[in-house]
Amino acid sequence: MSDREEKEKKTNVFFIIINFISVFLAVCIVIIPLALYVIVQMNNPVQPVNNEILLQEIDGISLEEDGTYLIEIRRGETSQSVGRRLERAGLIKNRHFWNILCRLEKEHVKTGAYKIEIPASQISILRVLISGRQILYKVTIPEGVTLKKTGNILEEAGICSAGDFINAARDPDILSHYRIPRSSKVIPSMEGYLFPDTYLFPKEYPANMAVRKMADNFFNKLEIISPSFRNLNEQELHKIVILASIIEREYRIRDEAPLMSGVFNNRLKINMALQSCATVEYIITEIQGKPHPRVLLFSDLEINNPFNTYMYPGLPPGPISAPGNTALRAAVYPETTNFLYFRLTDPASGRHYFSRTYDEHIGAGELLTKPSWP
Repeated sequence: MSDREEKEKKTNVFFIIINFISVFLAVCIVIIPLALYVIVQMNNPVQPVNNEILLQEIDGISLEEDGTYLIEIRRGETSQSVGRRLERAGLIKNRHFWNILCRLEKEHVKTGAYKIEIPASQISILRVLISGRQILYKVTIPEGVTLKKTGNILEEAGICSAGDFINAARDPDILSHYRIPRSSKVIPSMEGYLFPDTYLFPKEYPANMAVRKMADNFFNKLEIISPSFRNLNEQELHKIVILASIIEREYRIRDEAPLMSGVFNNRLKINMALQSCATVEYIITEIQGKPHPRVLLFSDLEINNPFNTYMYPGLPPGPISAPGNTALRAAVYPETTNFLYFRLTDPASGRHYFSRTYDEHIGAGELLTKPSWP
């Protein structure tokens, strides 16, 4: 190689190095500030300036009394839609940067309600919304409510729709899992097997999971009351649940529940009609869809329906309410008594009059029913 060629080669290498350094510096000039901007934007806390406006809920975002923000992510909503709402509320500065962050994350925002503590950076807000750690809402299911009323309570609380809840409570897989007997006289459901209690649910909770959670609670409570209940077959347990559901709708004073259970058991032993006002009330309100009656008329007692225990002896074909601890315990452990009748005589206190003969029963007065919820 000549001296000239060697010199040209060194010159080319020099220019290559210079060009590389130039490109590298140019890239650094662009990339480093951009990276610094991204880092700052990701971690820069935002303090909304429109707190007064957010005292009223806007676009599913509201300011709570404790200074945190409640954000509801709607079912099927995209990250871009969430970004637009957050920008309007002043919780993020730039929705376009939010969209970039969302693309970098492997997970999407999840449906539900979330609590955000302000000030918070965009990345911290995003991580909360993709975490799935939702706010849990307290929902109380009162003792003695029916399946339909339970569904309405959950729907009003925003947990799940009443229709989805009813469908889940009739799901064959769920019924089989909990060994619920089938009957040709009634649509099989979890009526009576969903324990009335205070639950913590997130918004838009799957209805089948709500049913399972309440059913698991029921069997856990029943095991505490009667550890030997698992020795019962499906029909034996079903009879106890049906009886408990009737007692739940009849009793008002706790110490009367075992007495009522004793009365019903005495009648079942001699094949005497239970003549429970609660079963007639169930027909009127749940099957016929009429308002809860204050007084039962004699015409009500003649309604031709398998649940009418004035017309049909034995237990009705299914539970009529959600029994609580007192009613379940009374059904499992009835009080030994000679009574065959009882009647509500004091609506204010819920006191009943128990009697051995029909004449004593008739002398107790008009037929009054336990108030419905609500």
